[in-house]
Amino acid sequence: MTQVDFYILSSEAIAERLQFACKLTQKVYRMGHRVYIHTADQAGAEQFNQLLWQFSPSSFVPHALQGQADNEGVTIGWSDNPGESHDVMINLDLSVPGFVGRFERVAEVVVQDPLVRDPLRNSWKFYKDRGYPINRNNL
Repeated sequence: MTQVDFYILSSEAIAERLQFACKLTQKVYRMGHRVYIHTADQAGAEQFNQLLWQFSPSSFVPHALQGQADNEGVTIGWSDNPGESHDVMINLDLSVPGFVGRFERVAEVVVQDPLVRDPLRNSWKFYKDRGYPINRNNL
């Protein structure tokens, strides 16, 4: 069954959520996993794509928007079909996508801004009600 990890940041800044997601992406990729970053829409995917290019000048994480390349270590998408070749999803959408069960692990990043925190509380309840094992990581 899919393991779900919630990373709870003390910051209210939504930008901190994206910065942490970049760091997490880099770490998971370096561990040898293929990563799918799920966003709510194309604009969010393009924003995260640019952020991932810029966040660490001393390292490179090969990535591409969904449909632009097939062999990247990290794919950033927003559609209802993430493809089949990823084992970890970092969900930057504020709801749980219907395909969550395709992944071995799912990461949810929470900041204290109510616009993020409150919908992700609903995500926690969704996972819990369906029996997904959940880890809470307070950062």
